[in-house]
This record gives sequence, C-alpha cells and structure tokens, in this order.
Amino acid sequence: MGIKVLNKYLIKSYLGTFVATFCVCLFIVLMQFLWKYVGDMVGKGLPMSILFEFFTYAALSLVPMALPLSILLSSLMAFGDLGERLELLAMKASGISLLKIMRPFVVFISILSVGAFLYSNMVLPIIQERLYILTRSMVQKSPEIEIPQGSFYQGIPGVSVFVGKKNAETKLLENIMLYDFSGSSTNSGNSASDNISITCADSARIEMSADQQNLILTLHNGVTFENIRQQDRQTTNKTIPYRRENFKFKQIYVPCDNSLKMVDASITSNKYVGKDFQQLTNVVDSLGKVSAKMEEDNVSEMVNEHYFGRSRSLDKVNLMALGDCRNFSFEKLLEKQSRDVRYMTYDEAISRASGELNTLDRMYGEKDYMVDRNARRHDIERHRKITMSVACLLFFFIGAPLGAIIRKGGLGTPIVISVIIFILYYVVDNSGYKLAREGVWYVWSGIWLSSGILAPLGAFLTYKAATDSMVNIDSKQITQAIKNFKIKNLLHKKNNGQIARYQHD
Repeated sequence: MGIKVLNKYLIKSYLGTFVATFCVCLFIVLMQFLWKYVGDMVGKGLPMSILFEFFTYAALSLVPMALPLSILLSSLMAFGDLGERLELLAMKASGISLLKIMRPFVVFISILSVGAFLYSNMVLPIIQERLYILTRSMVQKSPEIEIPQGSFYQGIPGVSVFVGKKNAETKLLENIMLYDFSGSSTNSGNSASDNISITCADSARIEMSADQQNLILTLHNGVTFENIRQQDRQTTNKTIPYRRENFKFKQIYVPCDNSLKMVDASITSNKYVGKDFQQLTNVVDSLGKVSAKMEEDNVSEMVNEHYFGRSRSLDKVNLMALGDCRNFSFEKLLEKQSRDVRYMTYDEAISRASGELNTLDRMYGEKDYMVDRNARRHDIERHRKITMSVACLLFFFIGAPLGAIIRKGGLGTPIVISVIIFILYYVVDNSGYKLAREGVWYVWSGIWLSSGILAPLGAFLTYKAATDSMVNIDSKQITQAIKNFKIKNLLHKKNNGQIARYQHD
C-alpha cells in the first residue's frame, strides 16, 4: 500500500510539471514554425476564422515534435526537485531503488509513447492534409492592394495606377493617374494602344467590395480621356479620336477576385501527407517494384544496345582477322598500328566511355527523380511515426537519471541541459534525415541515427544513477586535455613542415 501511495504522489507531482512544460515547448516550436509562413499571411486580408484554423492545425501537427522535448524537460525538473528536496534520498534510504521509483514513470511514458504513435498514425495524417491544403490556398491568394507612392503599380489585372502622394490622416491617395487596359484587347485587329482609358483625379480611395470580387475606386475632381476606334469601319467612315469626361465624383469597379479559394484536395494524393502507416507501406512497396522494373529496363538497354549492339567505326582494326579470340590482346593489336591509328582509337574510346557514362547518369537520374525520391520520402515518413514515439522513452531515460544525478530543480539548470541535449538531437536527426532524403544513406539508417545515439546515452545515465555513481566533470582535466591536443597538433605540423623541407632539399 505504501508503494501505491508513493506512486500516486510521484505521478501527481509529475503531471503538473509535464503539462506546463508541454505547453511551453509547443508554443516555442509553433513560433518557430510560423516564422516560415509569416510572409504568406501578412497583407493577405485573411479573416480571423482562417487564421485560427491555421494556428490550430499547425499546433496539432507539431505535437509529436514538442512531446519528446517536454518529456525531457519535465523529467529533469521532476527528478531534480526530488533530489534537491532530499525526497529521492529518503526513498532510497527506505530500501526503494531508483528503478522502482522510475517504474510508475516508465509505465506512464510508455502509455504516452503508444498514444503518440496512434496519434501520428490516425489523427496526424488528417491534420497534415488539411494544413497542407490551407497553406497552399493562403500562398495562392492575391495580396491586399498596397499601392506604392511615386511609382506605377500593376498588381491589379488590366489596370496600372500611379499615386503621387498618400495622405496618412485622410487615408486618401492624391494626384492619382489610372490607366485602364481592360478594353484594349476587345478587338483583335486593334493595336495595343486602342481603347485605353486614362483617368486623372485629385484624390481617390481604393477598397474591396463586400463580396471580395471587385475593387472599388472612388475618384474625386478629375477627368477621363478614352481613346476610341470604331469597331465596324465598313458601315461608316466616321471616326471618333477620343472622348473626354469631366467629373467631380466617380466610382469605377474593377474585377479583382480577392477571396480565399481552397485548392483541390486531390493535390495530396501523391504526397506523403494524409497517409497512415499502412498506406505509406503500400506506396513504398509499389514504388519499389516500379523502381526495380525501371532499373531492369535500364540494364537491358545498356547491355543490349550500348554494349553488345555498339557499332565499330574503325575499319582499319579488323577484329575478325585475329583468329583465336582466346589469345586476343588489344595492346598487341594497337602496337601493329600506326601512331595516328592508335591516337584515333584512344580518342574514340574516351569519347565513347564519356557518352556511356552520361547515358548512365541520365537513366539513373530520371529513375531517382521520378520514383526513388518519392519512395524515400514516403519511407522517411513511415519511420518517423515510430522514431518520434521511441524518442519519448529515450528522452525520459536521459532526463530522469540526469535529474537524479545533478539534483537541481527549478527552471534554470534543467532548461539549459534540456536545450543543449535537444539541439544535439535535432542536429543529428536533421543530418540523418537529409542523408536519407538524398539517398546517400539507407532510409532506416538515417532516420534511426539519432535514436541509436540516444539509446547508449540513456543506458549509461540510468546505470550511473541506479548505482549512485556521480558523473564527475573535472574542468581542469578538460582544459589540460585541450592544451595537450593543441601541443600535439603544433608538433605534428612542425614535423610535417620539416619533412617537407627535407624532401624538397
């Protein structure tokens, strides 16, 4: 009963820390994510409902990334507080080992890891698909009309606007000139300068209509010049050169669709987003068969057409007159030829080898671009659904023993240590991801690289904490090791320089 009460106390004290650190970590990674899309949101006139939907989907999609960091930080803080308040020492003095103390936490983190995998496999694909569609729709939305001062603005379809001055108090545009080209293409036989309308006004105001389909230009005290060409010159010889209109107030409606239109959901059909583990596996298997078939076709073409099917262009070298091919020697054959024939043979061999190499590069480049790259991206996403869940357990076995060793609670030391460990993890994980994405490494080796590095570290720290062994870091020893390393490098460079001079002499 005492153990059960102790477990409840430990889990209860840990849950508050975990929830707080998870919210903080999720906010940090969300801000880092939003920096990439801030340019797509600013100046678009997006409604609050769309922004709220974007922030919600972005936050939910970043849960797998924030969860391991929050587990690391909360484990460090929880066990650091237990060690700082001597509660950890009291439990050990009562005969409870560190592994028994960690048992309820291990059960809780294991359940959390399984939940994280189910979340990544069942919920995250739907969120990523909707976030991808929403992001593409925001990128393609036309920006708000921001007309510069002192230069022509051509962001409005069929219209060019010049503004002499902007009045910040009245929000009016002064000394405005408007060139309307919308009617210049009505007659196919007219030149580019036909049917152009030029409007000059003292001031104007530009705003969007309520349905976001038209741009309303409200003009004050101006004049309009319109160049007119008769559409049917066969019926009349009368020509009207231009038309002039003076006005004090005038409104012009320019078609300009500024509403947010969602892109078709079918754009995610060939993407890795929106697919669960089984669907990703099916895609990887299908693309693997396509890649194998393309490679077989490339090998067959290379052997049959570029190797056995190649033509002989040097008529002077008659291979049929050699007799027994078992005693054939290409060097002896060239020795019997003149120098010009030998040089010609070498040049043709080099040129042919370069051509075959370029053909191989083209074949495998097309296969990688069309099939392999997409297969690797799906395979990476499949492995990530598992590695992110495994990272939760690994970070706990790093944070909990390390907190028990350093015995420092609060927000100071645990945050510094957590940030350093997570940065190293992020760098290693990102490096492995890039190597796997480019095909330099196998996908499993690149994606599991960070987990392979964290596992020995977690086992080492757990062993040290369970055996009450301190991880001593002597600054003097580190400084002396750095000095010795520098001295060895200097001596090595000096010896290399002396050897180089002796060889030169």
